[in-house]
Amino acid sequence: MQSISGSVQCTWTCSHSIPNLISLFRIPRHIHRLARALPHSTMSALPPAKDHPLQVAKRLEKFKTTIFTQMSQLAIKHGAINLGQGFPNFDGPEFVKAAAIQAINDGKNQYARGYGVSDLNCAVAERFKKDTGLAVDPEKEVTVTSGCTEAIAATMLGLINPGDEVILFAPFYDSYEATLSMAGAKVKGITLRPPEFAVPLDELKSTISKNTRAILINTPHNPTGKMFTREELDVIASLCIENDVLVFSDEVYDKLAFEMDHISIASLPGMYERTVTMNSLGKTFSLTGWKIGWAIAPPHLTWGVRQAHAYLTFATSTPMQHAAATALRTPDSYYEELKKDYKVKKGILVEGLKEAGFKIFPSSGTYFVIVDHTPFGQKDDVAFCEYLIKEVGVVAIPTSVFYLNPEEGKKLVRFTFCKDEDTLRAAVERMKEKLERIL
Repeated sequence: MQSISGSVQCTWTCSHSIPNLISLFRIPRHIHRLARALPHSTMSALPPAKDHPLQVAKRLEKFKTTIFTQMSQLAIKHGAINLGQGFPNFDGPEFVKAAAIQAINDGKNQYARGYGVSDLNCAVAERFKKDTGLAVDPEKEVTVTSGCTEAIAATMLGLINPGDEVILFAPFYDSYEATLSMAGAKVKGITLRPPEFAVPLDELKSTISKNTRAILINTPHNPTGKMFTREELDVIASLCIENDVLVFSDEVYDKLAFEMDHISIASLPGMYERTVTMNSLGKTFSLTGWKIGWAIAPPHLTWGVRQAHAYLTFATSTPMQHAAATALRTPDSYYEELKKDYKVKKGILVEGLKEAGFKIFPSSGTYFVIVDHTPFGQKDDVAFCEYLIKEVGVVAIPTSVFYLNPEEGKKLVRFTFCKDEDTLRAAVERMKEKLERIL
């Protein structure tokens, strides 16, 4: 063993046979003797490792490595500015991080109660009442999960049976379809089309039936930035009540509503009893790595969610839950400043994309913008995103992965503006300088 510049380096020579190595690691004597008894040729004649085919359950065969992982890996390889995956490149509030540190120092580091630390359950219920006017029981109707993605999984696996019909609005966050596949659901898609991505209400009315178990909605909507209007939500609610259908509502971007007020469908008459509302800390407080989420539902639905949650993760990070409770009790001025900051970021990106030659579609919420890439002559969204990374040095996300029929998304790509202003300006300048319109 040699020390080089303060580091430790192990130097082995050919005299270190397998038996000699075994003695170095205090292997029991009978194993040691067996190793010495074996001829060296036997030890070195082990069969070479074989390449094995990748194995995955049939229900997940169609799903590949997530597009976010693929594009982020390409970004690193080519030194591209990542406007693809929706995580901020700036940190969350100091007061929330300080609360997490305090919780750790206070010894709150063991398993939490399965459905959530009591203080966080109460904070979630308080915030929900303030936002929707609905009073919920934090002990019986709030379940803390490891991010909203787990809330989605626990809801699907806990309330959907194999063969149940579930309606999705495409494009959709990619975990929806994968989780429904794990639950054995029969997925029916309804496509939201540009430029407004409005809900085709007549199509919805003809699709929903007594055979429909649930509708999954996401408002504000990823990836389009659309916000479901009161009229659309009223129609969905009426159809769900008429056909006894559940609603699973993903509302992680509720505090990033720019053009209109966010409406939680659970707050509409007759809807709370049939709705699971899912949310998280990460998007609102720029702490996506903490993975703190929750599901709010009446007791008869919470039962199924908690049963699945108990066998998925059982419990979520204890100190981070305590810090999340502190975060949710922050004054409304925090949310006002958050929206103000994001409006500036959105303006930088949208104006830059227009100047670069993209066709921009309106985004009323979230921190995403959808554009038409076809003016630049690439054959589809994946080809364009690869070209953008390799030749321009900017990352976007191809949207075809968010559709049941990928053809519907081949003209569109998604950018995010949850980055600091200098990063956004640098990305915009690269696109304005290097992109060339062909059409």
